[in-house]
Amino acid sequence: MTQLSTFMVGPYLMGVDVALVQEIMRVRMMTPVPLSVPEIVGLINLRGEVLTAVDLRVCFGLAPADPGGQPINIVVRVDDEPVSLLVDAIGGVVDVSTLPFQSTPSTVDSRTGAMIVGAYPMTDQLLLALDVPKVLADLAVSAG
Repeated sequence: MTQLSTFMVGPYLMGVDVALVQEIMRVRMMTPVPLSVPEIVGLINLRGEVLTAVDLRVCFGLAPADPGGQPINIVVRVDDEPVSLLVDAIGGVVDVSTLPFQSTPSTVDSRTGAMIVGAYPMTDQLLLALDVPKVLADLAVSAG
């Protein structure tokens, strides 16, 4: 990972490898999935392709977002399968190749920390590297 696409989820600045990001968008229509785990908020039709929408706030045990707000969808591809991650705000692309990498700090909630690869200290905030395959694997275990 040398470049991370960054975003906010609650108080956390997070990033995913730019190679995983297919696109970023706002979706107005999501079809609910009855009896699914709470982390899965619905299905999205993206140009004929059906994507599962995962709410990262729920994954991290955070309070729900403002119901009037419109979450942002980051479409990532893992094992050639697209998944939409719902986030609060989009940041930019950060080159982390010159930043020191450290393990996830103890100040990060343990539920969130379990889905983080590690952290990059920045001048004003800590950038947490999200382990997207781990998030999706945990959902598969929860759903199964």
